[in-house]
Amino acid sequence: MISSMTGYGSASRQVSLGAGVVADLQVECRAVNSRFLDLGFRLPDECRGAEPALREMATQSLFRGKVEFRAAWRVNSGAAGAAKSNPHALGAINKDRLDALYTLQEKAQEAFPKAQEMSIAEVLRWPGIVSEPRGEEEGWIAATVEAGRAALEALMSSRHAEGQALVGVLTNITKKMREIVKAIEPKVPEYVAQYQEKLTERLSEALAAQEQAKAGTELMERIRQEVVLYAVRIDVAEEFARLKTHLQAVDTALAGKGPVGKRLDFLMQELNREANTLSSKSVSEECTQAALELKLLIEQMREQVQNLE
Repeated sequence: MISSMTGYGSASRQVSLGAGVVADLQVECRAVNSRFLDLGFRLPDECRGAEPALREMATQSLFRGKVEFRAAWRVNSGAAGAAKSNPHALGAINKDRLDALYTLQEKAQEAFPKAQEMSIAEVLRWPGIVSEPRGEEEGWIAATVEAGRAALEALMSSRHAEGQALVGVLTNITKKMREIVKAIEPKVPEYVAQYQEKLTERLSEALAAQEQAKAGTELMERIRQEVVLYAVRIDVAEEFARLKTHLQAVDTALAGKGPVGKRLDFLMQELNREANTLSSKSVSEECTQAALELKLLIEQMREQVQNLE
């Protein structure tokens, strides 16, 4: 299934910290655009052991995108009951660190008399003040891997859904491009013939007053030959044929499965090249306008293609 490179997924699991205390572990998986698969991990120390397993899962499921796993945990609110029966269930205060923090605060207030004192919450959050229960390492790793797998599945689901929406957008754009080609292509021979006739008339008028009758007849034949050759050079039949071929290749890629982003990006370059050629060879205002519309639609497609895996 075609997928977008952007998406988000999250999942949570519980980890036993012992003494009846439970921690809620939350794992998030975010993805944005990238040329290649770029994995990042922001995990607390308790969850670091799960990184290899998370990396393997991601590389097996994803092909492109900047993907980041984030994990955070907090003690479950239900641990309050355990704290009543066991005062140390939620952790013990390190008195030495607390005394050092108090001394540090006094010195800071001497230098900054207007500074406010630290709140209880700020004191408890200070590194090393509270030694929190950690639980078993195996429990942390198992919970992180399980939550990470669920978050990755949610991420992939969101990427698939967005990918299908992008397919619909791109298909509508290729339909508009075909309509433009269908409308302008039959008129090109007429435009070329009109331009050829107009060019011949202008050249003949410029030379009529200067050349003798016989020489003028020979010169006019030469002029017609040059005009025909120029008309061949401005003929855009091949460009229209290649344009339709590339559009068919885009539709085929969109109807397929798996990563198609790089292939579609290459096709955008080819489509843009043909549109530029149409614009440079244009001999009518309508044809020039059609080429500009095609380039605008191609640019819209290019922006959307950048999101596809």
